[in-house]
Amino acid sequence: MGADGPATGGPTADLPSVATPALIPTLGGKWYVEEGIFAAEQERIFEQMWFCALRSADLADPGQFRKVQVGRESVLVVRGRDGQLRAFLNICRHRGAMLCTEDEGQVRRNLRCPYHAWTYGLDGKLVAAPNMAALKDETGADIDRVAYGLVPVALREWLGYAWVCLADEPPSFEDDVMGAVTERLGSPTAIDSYGIEELRVGRRVVYDVAANWKLIVENFMECYHCATIHPELTEVLPEFADGLAAQVFVGHGAEFGPEVAGFTVDGSAGFERLPGVRAEQDRRYYAITIKPTVFVNLVPDHIIFHRMYPMSADRTIVECDWLYTADVVAEGRDVSRSVELFHRVNEQDFAACERTQPTMSSRAYRNGGVLVPAEHHISEFHTWVHGCIGDVR
Repeated sequence: MGADGPATGGPTADLPSVATPALIPTLGGKWYVEEGIFAAEQERIFEQMWFCALRSADLADPGQFRKVQVGRESVLVVRGRDGQLRAFLNICRHRGAMLCTEDEGQVRRNLRCPYHAWTYGLDGKLVAAPNMAALKDETGADIDRVAYGLVPVALREWLGYAWVCLADEPPSFEDDVMGAVTERLGSPTAIDSYGIEELRVGRRVVYDVAANWKLIVENFMECYHCATIHPELTEVLPEFADGLAAQVFVGHGAEFGPEVAGFTVDGSAGFERLPGVRAEQDRRYYAITIKPTVFVNLVPDHIIFHRMYPMSADRTIVECDWLYTADVVAEGRDVSRSVELFHRVNEQDFAACERTQPTMSSRAYRNGGVLVPAEHHISEFHTWVHGCIGDVR
């Protein structure tokens, strides 16, 4: 994608240099095509880490639900009658039928399994079943409606999104999720200036990408490709034409070109600056990767928020939200020029990933390829992936 913008404000020439070997080996091709490796990633990455599920405001009313694929599990996120979001495994405790087969919807009071009519409250408790008064547990006691309720999944809300974690003991949200943002921006409060929780979705585009999720992450992390495939982006952010990637540079946002008025497809003016954006954040683009599947792009008048749903070794669903102030959305103001810029970037990036995916099984890539010095931080991502799943037989 456009890659994270280089660090600590100032022209490209002032950025620190990074001493690295001339060429660095990559992961071998099997890491992008083998189902055994993907299964290990599902188990040891997606099912163990915090996973961004949905925009909280999408489930505004009690009874609204959405089904989300997290690793190998179907997760149901539902808004309770008390206004709280909760997440559960989408499976009936009776005989294991999928509770909800629709991607999203709304129920009045309860979630009812269509197989044998076991029925659950929006808080997950078992509330009804055929002949329930006669049902006993293995000790002969009345059935425990909580113990036989839906299996809960940990859920946190941040930046206006619901994040879930399937791990029995979830890792620290503050360290793994919030910490990734702090590490990129250099301050734990820098992202607060954008007021992302209060923004509204002005446009959402869902992309079905025929590529491994890691290829998409790697693409986002570097800008060696920007001058080649992103003409519109490099017009707005000239320093990206130099191929500097950037997640290595803490706290720096790529500066708009001198003749550029806004982060739009033609460089024309966008909207008023978000209320909390500070002067030093104006006319700058910041991008953040939150492992494993989230990209956050910050510009002064809107936010572009990507979240990925890896479906198989060679298929990834990417849902991209363009977020604006409530006034911009409520007034129906024209967001097309700002949407079009990153929509083109997305299509250009995903086409590159889809061009790469088929060749990952080639004998020419059996031992992988190489990273040039400007891409060296991708090696850290490869080390992280390998560390998470280990050697897969």
